[in-house]
Amino acid sequence: MMNNDKLQKLLAHAGQGSRREIEKWIEEGRITVNGKRAKLGDRASASDRILIDGRLIMLVSTTYEPIKALMYHKPEGEICTRDDPKGRPTVFENLPGIPNGRWVSVGRLDLNTSGLLLFTNSGELANRLMHPSTGLEREYLVRIRGAASPETIKKLTTDGVELDGRKAKFDSVIGADMAEEGTNHWYRVIIREGRYREVRRLWDAVGHTVSRLKRIRYGTVKLTRDVKRGKVAKLAPKQLEKLVASVGLADEFANQLYSSGRAALSKKPARRPASRSSSDSGSENRASGKRSSAKSEPTSRADGHKPNRKKFSKRPSKRGAAGANRTSSVDDSRRAPNKFKKSRRKPS
Repeated sequence: MMNNDKLQKLLAHAGQGSRREIEKWIEEGRITVNGKRAKLGDRASASDRILIDGRLIMLVSTTYEPIKALMYHKPEGEICTRDDPKGRPTVFENLPGIPNGRWVSVGRLDLNTSGLLLFTNSGELANRLMHPSTGLEREYLVRIRGAASPETIKKLTTDGVELDGRKAKFDSVIGADMAEEGTNHWYRVIIREGRYREVRRLWDAVGHTVSRLKRIRYGTVKLTRDVKRGKVAKLAPKQLEKLVASVGLADEFANQLYSSGRAALSKKPARRPASRSSSDSGSENRASGKRSSAKSEPTSRADGHKPNRKKFSKRPSKRGAAGANRTSSVDDSRRAPNKFKKSRRKPS
């Protein structure tokens, strides 16, 4: 899959970052391929020597590397970068470790926005989920100051608002079933873009300031109540498969999803049937009407001697001569010494 791919795609597949991030690194001269500074448009394969900031990247085929994804409930006050010069907490500090790669965030949320953030080990999947061409819905809970009039809602959903020389609008704006807080009102909004602070800027453009903002859905993934603030949950196999299919990557990642191709590889082999043993022959004897019991007499050998199954037999019971005759034929010299034997003898 990765042979002779564009460099940014190759590294994105390996989980080194999103395509956009890697393209930026190439422009900044941070990547070299076989000792030469990389440039946009270069192609490479897993056998090439690729360095990022002087660090050698070990690339292996990811054809069967399972795709993983997490949902994270971001609290307010965390930033979406890996390192912050100001020392503020980042969302990556709360993520579990991952071997042979790293987590790539699907989009960002600003410092004062909370809610759903998706992470994956596939830069290709992250890039497709963020790309405007896919048109994935993002749903938010918004608290604004004041109540939005029907005319305002029409402008936000139908007419649109000019932002950075382009029209922007919501797919829908509906009142949220939440208690009003003084002059504040809650709404559910759906948008298909992820431009910088777009939700806040749209409301500002119609005269309403956003005082709280929380993302509750990204594409097919909803933030569930059991995922508390600052906590992580792994996407279930079927949930991940649905998300991958929503951006048209189901066929490309077929062998990397546990719920499809990987499921067959991860199944445990069937247990081999037990080898034929004496218990099998005993079953056959019972089926044919012959007695086969643990208490039956042992089979005699050709010389007429009946072998003993135990090295030492039990002491004879006090049932008279008949009981004594059923004791083992083991010679007395082989019996274990009995240190209490003398104490039971009667004086002569």
